[in-house]
Amino acid sequence: MSDLDQPLSLALMVARAANGCIGRDNKLPWYLPNDLKYFKQVTTGKPIIMGRKTWESLRGPLPGRTNIVITRQPDYEAAGARVVASLDEAVRLAEQVALIDGAGEAVVIGGAEIYALALPKVDRMYITEVHADVAGDAFFPDYPREVWQEIGREDFAAQPPNEYDYSFVVYARATGFAATSDRSSGTR
Repeated sequence: MSDLDQPLSLALMVARAANGCIGRDNKLPWYLPNDLKYFKQVTTGKPIIMGRKTWESLRGPLPGRTNIVITRQPDYEAAGARVVASLDEAVRLAEQVALIDGAGEAVVIGGAEIYALALPKVDRMYITEVHADVAGDAFFPDYPREVWQEIGREDFAAQPPNEYDYSFVVYARATGFAATSDRSSGTR
């Protein structure tokens, strides 16, 4: 079976504080330069899926990636991105883009509402675990920990300008806990 015959893997990537905080005032509540490098390393060459608010928090499209923006606003325009109305539509578009670009994975990059919709559908999670409770107004949704198996971890100590210890952790869906098989309908 060739790579083209493999179904697209759907992942999510998030930086999350110990208390689940992922944002404050539509921004990251910390400055972790290594996390930004890691984000670029993981997502470059892959379609990325995000909500409108996440898109608006960026300075423009992230280069080297097809940017897919989900919004309920039918006339919304996002220069340099593809706009869709639902996660299901975003995944279908990502599958088409990945086939053309030769990418094996699409990555959901936020925000909280999009993560909640994506969790049942993803096969992998790239989580930067920030080892602190951080004040914020956006939080990563709760999820059943038993569904996920840690497959990689790299730990880092706080160094200026970063004030927090953190870890890059990769989780794969555990055997016996298949992702939603029909990603377009949301049914198991």
